[in-house]
Amino acid sequence: MRPALLLPLVTAGCFGVPTPLAPSVDGSVGVPHAGVLRGAEELPVRGPGFVRLRPKSPNYWGNPRLVAGIRAAAGAVAEALPGGAPLLVGDISARRGGKIPGHRSHRTGRDVDLLFYVTTPSGAPVPSPGFVKFGTDGLASVKDELFLRLDVERNWVLVRELVTSRSAQVQWLFASRGVEALLIDYARARGEPPHVIWRAETMLLEPGDSSPHDDHFHVRFACSADEEVAGCEGGGPRWEWLDSHPPLPELDARALGEIASEDPFGLEAAFSVAPSPGGDG
Repeated sequence: MRPALLLPLVTAGCFGVPTPLAPSVDGSVGVPHAGVLRGAEELPVRGPGFVRLRPKSPNYWGNPRLVAGIRAAAGAVAEALPGGAPLLVGDISARRGGKIPGHRSHRTGRDVDLLFYVTTPSGAPVPSPGFVKFGTDGLASVKDELFLRLDVERNWVLVRELVTSRSAQVQWLFASRGVEALLIDYARARGEPPHVIWRAETMLLEPGDSSPHDDHFHVRFACSADEEVAGCEGGGPRWEWLDSHPPLPELDARALGEIASEDPFGLEAAFSVAPSPGGDG
């Protein structure tokens, strides 16, 4: 392949930024804290089981797979536990990605903030008032000596839907250790499948380089195999339960022959041994 034809692939795969040399690059490009977004989809202001925290904000654009994942998970919670308040969805990304106010990441349409479901101390579901910090006891203090309780049941169903979705392919669920402990203890007490609990424990993480995330989930979706080819860079592990890269086909004699026919040096030249200058070779 000629160097001129390699440039678009090198530019998209290594640097993770669309350029005039690769105008067809689409989707999430680059890493979450240094990248851009093309072909984005906007999350509606509201839908079954969810509502945007900031209805008029321009930062509700995301990878179409992320937008579909939010809608599916929120709808599943509303169907499993009807009568509660909708999931409050925070920032995703700008329409073309890049830096947005208040976030170090959220640049490639693969990150979204999901506020916790909450109840009154007696357990009645109520709309979330925004970002409120929950302690290890599951309680949050808001103004005028009012307390809220973490709705562990609904938040667990949300986590379960996200970590088991093959189409969403979630990579991380950033949340505080206290919130994680409450959710995992609840799941074990309910007898949830061990492999689901294991996934949740693996993907729930209190970040070490930012706030503890005791007031919301920060969900990060993984790059799919096709997206990685187009320039999406993971910035973290790829769990074994996510869709893996398709296996490379084995090369038969015909394929090897076609490759050899395009080799300017030829297989014979490549593998021939030149005689040494004064010896028998």
